[in-house]
Amino acid sequence: MTTRPFTIGQLARSAGVNVETVRYYQRIGLLEEPAKPAHGYRHYPRDAADRIRFIKRAQRLGFHLQEIAELLSLSEGSCTDVRSRAEQKRRQIEAQIRDLAAMQETLDRLIDACRTGVAAQPCPIVETLSGAPAA
Repeated sequence: MTTRPFTIGQLARSAGVNVETVRYYQRIGLLEEPAKPAHGYRHYPRDAADRIRFIKRAQRLGFHLQEIAELLSLSEGSCTDVRSRAEQKRRQIEAQIRDLAAMQETLDRLIDACRTGVAAQPCPIVETLSGAPAA
């Protein structure tokens, strides 16, 4: 297996992102930008692809980039700190799920009201979204 470093394009392909994503992660400090040689291309270590994949997996789990930066900074520290951040994120997701369930119930009621409404009356969905008082 080769341990040759990546160019930015190779790194992006290996990590499953585009080159602009790699550059963005560098700008915001999630990924270290290697020094540019006098001639040629920057060379990224092979573990840079692992770091990008970590970032993308964390995003899929609902972590924002700032939170991911904090997780990465804690990676050398205590597991307790990392667990605490994960628990905090879980509580946030649970709250979002409750909010979404409440929104779903509201939409279900409005859809039912619209189905059973009289054609001559204004649509209950439009009235509710516009802030009009219910009849």
